[in-house]
Amino acid sequence: MTAMGRRRIGTGKHGGTSSDREDGGGARPPCLSITVLSDKESWINAYLPDLVSSLTRMGHAVVWRHNLSHVRKGDIAFYLGCGQIIAPPVLARNRHNLVVHESDLPHGKGWSPLTWQILDGKNEIPVTLFEAEERVDSGRIYLRDVMRFDGTELVEDLRKKQAAYTIRMCLSFVRGYPGIVSKGRDQSGRASYYRKRAPEDSRLDPDKTIREQFNLLRVVDNERYPAYFELDGLRYTLTIQRG
Repeated sequence: MTAMGRRRIGTGKHGGTSSDREDGGGARPPCLSITVLSDKESWINAYLPDLVSSLTRMGHAVVWRHNLSHVRKGDIAFYLGCGQIIAPPVLARNRHNLVVHESDLPHGKGWSPLTWQILDGKNEIPVTLFEAEERVDSGRIYLRDVMRFDGTELVEDLRKKQAAYTIRMCLSFVRGYPGIVSKGRDQSGRASYYRKRAPEDSRLDPDKTIREQFNLLRVVDNERYPAYFELDGLRYTLTIQRG
């Protein structure tokens, strides 16, 4: 656990706007005990101070953690950029355990839904805020939205918008609480699942054009899982950035 994870975060410079408000009434919500949990190495950590500071300014008691053992008892726990398995005893510590997932659940459960849909050529990506349960990605849905892209965004652009929608939906839930809970609905329809991506999923085909493989280049991470190809027994790594 880093020092950032141990201390309570104070007011930051960015917060929610009036457009973040959901139908929950204009009354000021009660002071809530809120935990934000993310994996220590998650890319979303660069954006979470905005969420924590916004919640703090709203008058809530907020802590940010990276380890499930440090999730405290309270009202709400947000699990964002979290690949850890949340056991029932951890879920029981809070009244609501919330996840933001980039698919139209129950379609697209599992890993890296935004990446898989970009690879499928989609530029309108559903986003869902739902209740975490023991069964993966199966809880009640409270909020839905849609992210729209133009097909030119690279991974940092995709992540920036994903983080913005994530933060906005978390703030909307808190602003609408507790009335928003009664508006939750169970998932319905046929479920589908995305598998976990691996480094070999960044492999390019040297016999295909850049245009044919551009969506793959859009989602690769130049540091963690860069694009590469193999030719005549040798491996070559590529990086991509906008000029």
